[in-house]
Amino acid sequence: MKGSNTPHRADSELSPNAQPQPLFTSLSKTIDALKQATGHSNDVMVRQLLVGKSAKQSIALIYIDGLVNKEELTNTLLERLTGQFTDEIELNMENTTDYLKQYCLTIGDIQEIKDFAALYRSLFNGSTIILLDGVAVALAASMKDAKDRPVMEPAAESVIRGPREAFTETLRTNTALIRRKIKNPNLWIQTKVIGSVTQTDVAIVYINGIVNDKVVKEVLARLDKIEIDGILEGGYIESLIQDAQFTLFPTMYNTERPDVIAAELLEGKVAILVDGTPFVLIVPALITSFLQSSEDYYSNVFVSSFIRILRIAAIGISLIAPSFYVAITTFHHEMLPTPMLISIASQREGVPFPAVIEALIMEIAFEILREAGLRMPRTIGPAVSIVGTLVIGQAAVEAGVVSAVTVIIVALTAICSFLFPSYGLSNSIRILRFPFILLAGGFGLFGVMIATLALVLHLCSLRSFGVPYLSPFAPLILEDQKDAVLLFPRKFLTKRPRLVSQSNPTRATKYERTFKR
Repeated sequence: MKGSNTPHRADSELSPNAQPQPLFTSLSKTIDALKQATGHSNDVMVRQLLVGKSAKQSIALIYIDGLVNKEELTNTLLERLTGQFTDEIELNMENTTDYLKQYCLTIGDIQEIKDFAALYRSLFNGSTIILLDGVAVALAASMKDAKDRPVMEPAAESVIRGPREAFTETLRTNTALIRRKIKNPNLWIQTKVIGSVTQTDVAIVYINGIVNDKVVKEVLARLDKIEIDGILEGGYIESLIQDAQFTLFPTMYNTERPDVIAAELLEGKVAILVDGTPFVLIVPALITSFLQSSEDYYSNVFVSSFIRILRIAAIGISLIAPSFYVAITTFHHEMLPTPMLISIASQREGVPFPAVIEALIMEIAFEILREAGLRMPRTIGPAVSIVGTLVIGQAAVEAGVVSAVTVIIVALTAICSFLFPSYGLSNSIRILRFPFILLAGGFGLFGVMIATLALVLHLCSLRSFGVPYLSPFAPLILEDQKDAVLLFPRKFLTKRPRLVSQSNPTRATKYERTFKR
């Protein structure tokens, strides 16, 4: 077979169960194997040197063009290697790598590499590989070129009051942002490499002593079971390790705000960071996580409690309002006051469709316009969605396709769906709205009641890493109600969520009013 006599095959390194192949003692054989494995790609740079006073020691520097800081490479590696390598070291090859690490290289992060798998991983992570002829051990010097996106304001989560910084696509930048919030040695970070082809770094972050150890072990166990060729975003991991695969509701919370992650870690939860995406996953995720915003804790407790009540009411309106309208106008006319019933009947007099078809047409049209506004360029997207909604709604009413009251109901539903702090929960409610409308059109309010009961039973059956999804409502935990719907003042929030942080349930809070009124 072609290529069977070559010294190294890259295919063997792609298998997660393959044994790592050690490096060759011969420098030329190692370089040939590397070039063959990378398909002689022209961005894999190989710089060979003859160093020492007698110029007999052959060294090769291997790096990826575009991933390495060339200025640091020239000033730190090339000058040091060509200027300080002595003839005495050439006589004892066993000490060569130790001499390089201790006396020649002034770089902070240097690791020894003994196999090709580790060599590829370091090389494509932005390190410069130092190979010596006659030595089967290489050195990886971290010289990554910092061209990542700067820390900016969150794009997907608006900030009214609070830190205006968001995660980036670089893993180490994201862990540093968390370190800035929690300056404690108990903040532990474990890193795994997932994806046989992409070799994506995934970090598991938690606070030792606060987190539930069972949750940490479960997270690590589920990540270890992942066998996939590539991880490009946190959604890959979310779909693989979440508890319920067939549910519309997100059982893992995601955010791009470091202050939210710090607050969740202090509650005893675990964060999962994926290199290449600014969105961080949090487990376990409860229904309250999707109904609360970080601004709730930065504002007055009465204002925050009122806003939380508005959010919960918006969920009910967004989910049930269209189906309730269809049920009332189709089956339960007696529930409306006579003047309102006459007004609705007069508006629907020329409409050719029943109420259920009318509501479905407007809901689908609005969802199309919403998605069009999201996918189009930002400069014209909002204008197209707003103008399209106004023009289509007005034209549909004047043409007699839908009634004006249907347009009002759909518009109110759409506005309420924008009150959700979590985009994932908003998507779930948007999709569930359609079966609610169909059941209302077939069975009236009995259909709405059946759909509501089925929804509640489904939510009660969900778990997020062993924690009930509806906690602290089901099971009912009275102590946790202080931060569920209503928000109590900070001095009363002395307990962490009982089912989340079982090892350290008490916050270290002590507050005394020492000032005069």
